[in-house]
Amino acid sequence: MLRSSNLLAPTASISRVQRETRNGHRGAAILLTGLPAAGKSTLAQALHVELFEHGVQSVVLDGDGLRVGLNRDLGFSDSDRLENIRRASELAALLVDNGQIVILAMIAPLVELRELFVQRLGEDYREVWCSASLAVCEQRDPKGHYARARRGELAGFTGISAPYEPPPCASLVLDTGAQSVEACLDRLLTWLGECAVLPKR
Repeated sequence: MLRSSNLLAPTASISRVQRETRNGHRGAAILLTGLPAAGKSTLAQALHVELFEHGVQSVVLDGDGLRVGLNRDLGFSDSDRLENIRRASELAALLVDNGQIVILAMIAPLVELRELFVQRLGEDYREVWCSASLAVCEQRDPKGHYARARRGELAGFTGISAPYEPPPCASLVLDTGAQSVEACLDRLLTWLGECAVLPKR
């Protein structure tokens, strides 16, 4: 891949500090990771609505949404999965620098993939494990993907024919298999106050 040595990132006319002061909260990136059907997207949207209703600037980057748009040229090979996360981390960093709370709902199945978020976002990054079990996720199976994977129709499907590595040091663990969306959302909001992303509740 050719890279120009003449490129220079532009200087922002409005600083991140100015945006955060106006917003009344810090910019941050929160990854909701877990097996397919663990409830990541549902919880991400619930958090997004709650933040919007309280005047908090946030945006959801959903794994499926990225794959049908920005990352539609990528498949599910190891290199494509890596590039998928790299692009997501770059987009998240741009939004965080503009004072947004970025809610990422992505499987990001391997520790080494999630490390890309750590490397790119540093202290702005938080990792939340939606820890619903494989049995619960298979029972939900809203898109029928687990059934297709069990029949051998989907190769490399996370949880069946491809691994999912639980975060060894997640910032927060939510039992999205046993707890309601409302209970998980309440814990998530309290935790965001505890780690100073939002004002304490």
